[in-house]
Amino acid sequence: LRARAGAAWGWARCAASEADSRQPVAESRQDSQYRDSVLLPRSRFPAQLPGRLQPETELETQQKCGFSELYSWQRQRKTKQEFCLHDGPPYANGDPHVGHALNKILKDITNRFYVMRGYKVHYVPGWDCHGLPIELKALSEIRGAENLSPMEIRQRAREFAERAIEKQKSAFIRWGVMADWANCYRTFDPKYEANQLRVFYKMYDKGFIYQDYKPVFWSPSAKTALAEAELEYNEQHISRSVYMKFPLLKPPPKLTSVIDGKSPASVLVWTTQPWTVPANQAICYMPDAAYSIVKCTTTGEHFILAADRVESTAAVLDMQLEVISTCKGVDLADGSCAHPTIPGRVSPLLPANHVTMAKGTGLVHTAPAHGMEDYSVASHHQLPTDCLVDEGGFFTEAAGPELQNKNVLEEGNEAVIQMLHAAGSLLKEEKYVHSYPYDWRTKKPMIIRASKQWFVNTASVKATAQEVLKKVKVIPTSAVNRMLEMLDRRTFWCISRQRCWGVPIPVFYQKNTGECLINSETITNVIKIVEQQGTDAWWTLPIEQLLSKEAVAKAGGQDVLDYVKGQDVLDIWFDSGTSWAHVLEGTEQRADTYLEGKDQLGGWFQSSLLTSVAARKKAPYKTLVVHGFTLGEKGEKMSKSIGNVVDPDVVINGGEDHTKDPPYGADVLRWWVAESNVFTEVLIGPVVLNAAKDDINKLRNTLRFMLGNVAGFNPETDSIPASEMYIVDQYMLHLLQDYGSKVTEAYKEYDYSKVVRLLQAFCSRNLSNFYFSIIKDRLYCEEEKDPKRRSCQTVLAEALDIVVRSFAPILPHLAEEVFQHLPYKKDSEGVFRTGWINASSAWKKPGIEEAIEGACAMRDSFLGSISGKNALEYEVVIVIEPGLLFELMEALQTEETSSISQLNEIMMASQTTLLSELPKDTPADANITKGTFLINLEGGDIHEESSYKVIALPVTKAKCPRCRRYTSPSATTPCPRCLTVIAGKG
Repeated sequence: LRARAGAAWGWARCAASEADSRQPVAESRQDSQYRDSVLLPRSRFPAQLPGRLQPETELETQQKCGFSELYSWQRQRKTKQEFCLHDGPPYANGDPHVGHALNKILKDITNRFYVMRGYKVHYVPGWDCHGLPIELKALSEIRGAENLSPMEIRQRAREFAERAIEKQKSAFIRWGVMADWANCYRTFDPKYEANQLRVFYKMYDKGFIYQDYKPVFWSPSAKTALAEAELEYNEQHISRSVYMKFPLLKPPPKLTSVIDGKSPASVLVWTTQPWTVPANQAICYMPDAAYSIVKCTTTGEHFILAADRVESTAAVLDMQLEVISTCKGVDLADGSCAHPTIPGRVSPLLPANHVTMAKGTGLVHTAPAHGMEDYSVASHHQLPTDCLVDEGGFFTEAAGPELQNKNVLEEGNEAVIQMLHAAGSLLKEEKYVHSYPYDWRTKKPMIIRASKQWFVNTASVKATAQEVLKKVKVIPTSAVNRMLEMLDRRTFWCISRQRCWGVPIPVFYQKNTGECLINSETITNVIKIVEQQGTDAWWTLPIEQLLSKEAVAKAGGQDVLDYVKGQDVLDIWFDSGTSWAHVLEGTEQRADTYLEGKDQLGGWFQSSLLTSVAARKKAPYKTLVVHGFTLGEKGEKMSKSIGNVVDPDVVINGGEDHTKDPPYGADVLRWWVAESNVFTEVLIGPVVLNAAKDDINKLRNTLRFMLGNVAGFNPETDSIPASEMYIVDQYMLHLLQDYGSKVTEAYKEYDYSKVVRLLQAFCSRNLSNFYFSIIKDRLYCEEEKDPKRRSCQTVLAEALDIVVRSFAPILPHLAEEVFQHLPYKKDSEGVFRTGWINASSAWKKPGIEEAIEGACAMRDSFLGSISGKNALEYEVVIVIEPGLLFELMEALQTEETSSISQLNEIMMASQTTLLSELPKDTPADANITKGTFLINLEGGDIHEESSYKVIALPVTKAKCPRCRRYTSPSATTPCPRCLTVIAGKG
């Protein structure tokens, strides 16, 4: 209704975008002669910036307003209030993408908010520079990469990472990200590497880091161990699963009465990895489960398998299995089987709690070198854990001539299946589709393989880490449970990698015994060299310079040359996880906030926590903010084949075809980030971006109206004290104070989508649809310096300042552009150097809401009764029973009838009459609307419901040729108010 009434106003109440001197087509001669006496809005601020103007204006704004100097400026503040957001290092292996934009813009919104609130912000951007993906991409650019020396590989990888960093950095700067761009951190910087090694040794010295031979996730395609966080699971992986039999050598003693040796007896086993059978050392059963001895009705053979799996196994094997006897798993104790492919090898039957009944036969083939649970069983029973598979995933010589040099996932698997077939042990082979781990970089299948690696004993750290994490504020709160669960499942963390592009594990090995040497002397010397020369020194310097005679002597050794340098490097999660030790300042070395995507719950958030807790028993962060991933606007993953990849550079500058990919500028990208619910998946595409542009243009129109109507106004000399303002103006200050408070709280909670919702609601509902529509007459038609006009200009100046500051962290370019168009504050330092929202607590007047909202309720009744017609063509009579509501309305209109009262301004009619009872001469067919309004004051102490009647009557006077209200005695003569104003102008 408010919008309809506003649209019906004449040219003197032109829309907010009409800030120039355009005239209606049907303007009469009488109208035009008063045109120059009307104070229309004046501003050069454009309603929108089409085409290339948006990105060009942003670049000019960045230059004019010192975007690049803002970080160093705020670091020089003399304040004890500090805010530290520690930048999780993006990976230096590719072009900037929308995932980067989401993350960096969220961080920048946060930092700019704290800068405006007067904090000294600490934000040092960084990059994760080591690791296999960078190495592989760098080597893919050259031929003969396999023949390069470690130092040549390292040099190529470093150069590749440096190029990626420069690309990403320039994009981040273009997005308006405020940071210490002159002093970024990179994980290959010598000082960073030295600090990392200090943390490594501290953890080693405390017993949290150890070397061991055990099964780990191994990538044959990359020839290195990987941590669980570096895996991705292919849900459609196809394995060649087999059902096989292990002949009983020694029946379990408790079952001798059933298995008498007259008929052949075997245990039935199922596996999805036949290539691991040569490494078998045992068959495991679940002690508490029920097992059956069955007889094949066709062959007479006896088999042992879980009672729950008999029916399904018989169906798969197409056999008729008759249950002879049932026993408990514990009754299988002390039995043993013959290995199906290795003559003389005995596989004992052993109890284990990891056995499940969901698939297979309830009896599990156990290869200690190729399974984490298998290894635990082997450790408990002192079984061999020999590995028959090399770093490339090929069977070694120890596997025998039939298997040697065969790839275990390909021809090696086939060969083992043929061996089982030849031995008469293969009962069935079938394809099995299941979730299987892949190397997240090479996208090739993993295997589990025992090897000598370095580990963090997370089992001894995680209890403390979980307790510490419970004291961290996590947004959203649901994320903390996921991270606690991940920590709970983590028994160890393999931190060694068999590559050369990384930080070396600073350990020396005795040539003959393989015994490792690391102590305070060795590490101190290595760290000193690394701090000066970087980790290249590990590969370039002779061992005599890295390892001192004193350190060797202390370890009981004889000669430095009896030792060799270790060849492993540290996992890049250890690299980035120790960033707190290098980047964070002060003795506490703790950030206020870490803000990253949800994948970091198992990555950087976790490695940072584990290293910090192990080294110093505390978390490196006080708050964790976790956002979702970016997807196409239909919720699909982005891919080049679908054609839905959104390039931030194309968003900002446009594509080759501007009709298809228009230039939106960085603020649209920033608006998209802020308005999205970033705690779930974040959608982006042409529809989303267009909507963001439209939203910003609506905001520009609101800002343009305010800028245009404070022309000729100086807040320092022309402001009206709140106590002397119109009540509706005081009400707007009350709303502004409330808006500022809510926006501040939303920023504090990292809820930027709420900030956007509050901003849009305030600008649309409170400003454009309500306040602007009712004050246009005062702004345009009163005398320029009239206190009534200055009253609403004072509010507009405050609203403009508060609204701009409220969105400045989100749209810094627009905020600074608005400040450049202010008709006052010519030498302003800009938005970010002049503080946060300054809404006086004295503006808060809860009682004022009742007066204005009561008037608005009656105004809505009036507008509803005239069915969208021009409100100015009516006079309105308001009848209120005596009481509190009537008194409140009297405060808005002291005289009985008025065309210039505050109440009439709100009603938007040409004239308003306020009565306590219905006039006796009211026509029987009068358009009367009835309503009630509830007044609730003093926390409910004052509670009164009043009824009212609103009568809409056609106007009786002529239309004023100047203000277009029906308040003039003659159509050719201005109304009394306008005559007074014109007379004042001479």
